[in-house]
Amino acid sequence: MEDSRLSGIGMTSARTRERLVLRLKEQGISNERVLDRIRNVPRHLFVDEALSSRAYEDTALPIGFGQTISQPYIVALMTEALLAAGPVDKVLEIGTGCGYQTAVLAILVQEIFSIERIGPLLARARRTLRELKIRNLHLRLDDGYLGWAARAPFDGILLTAAPPDVPAQLFDQLRTGGRLIAPIGAESKQELVRYTKTEQGVSRESLGAVSFVPLLSGLQR
Repeated sequence: MEDSRLSGIGMTSARTRERLVLRLKEQGISNERVLDRIRNVPRHLFVDEALSSRAYEDTALPIGFGQTISQPYIVALMTEALLAAGPVDKVLEIGTGCGYQTAVLAILVQEIFSIERIGPLLARARRTLRELKIRNLHLRLDDGYLGWAARAPFDGILLTAAPPDVPAQLFDQLRTGGRLIAPIGAESKQELVRYTKTEQGVSRESLGAVSFVPLLSGLQR
C-alpha cells in the first residue's frame, strides 16, 4: 500500500504528471531540474485524500487552517527564480505549509531550513517529508517574521506567504550575493519579487502578479 501511495496509480500516473510538466513548460518554466522535481514529487501525498483526484492540476488547493498548497506553476517559478544565478547551498523557507514546496526544493539545494507557525500543519508536513525520505532539512515551529538567526546567513530565502514588505531581519539573515523570493503586498494586489543582496544594497526584480495567503505573525499550536 505504501509503495502505491509513493509511486502513484491511476490519477497519479506518469502520464498525468507529464501533462502537468508540459503545461509548465508552455508557461515558460525551462529549468530541467525543477521540471524533473515537479514530475517526481508525489503531490497527492500533500493534499487530503478527498482532493487527490485534483493533485496534478495546475491549481492551488486548500490544506486546512486557511492555508493552501501552492499552484505547481508558482512552486516551479519560485524555485527556478531562486536557482537562476547558480547553485544554492543553504536555504531558509518561511511557511512550510503541507511541505510540497519544501520537497520540490530540498533535493535541489544542499540544506533547507523551514519554519511553520501552525503546529498541526508542521506535524503533517514532517510525517510526509519523512515518508519521502528527504533528509537534508530542518523543520521548526516558529514565527516566520523572525527568520532563523541562529542558522544564518542563508544563500537563499523563500517566502510562501505574502507580507506587506519583507521584514528587515530576513535581509539581515541573507548573505551578500544571496537571493530572496517573496510575494509582496495586500491580498488584492500582490507581486512576486526576487531580491538580490549586494555590497551596495538590495536590488528588486518583479516576476509578475500572484495571489498568496498573507504572512501572519505568532504561533498557532
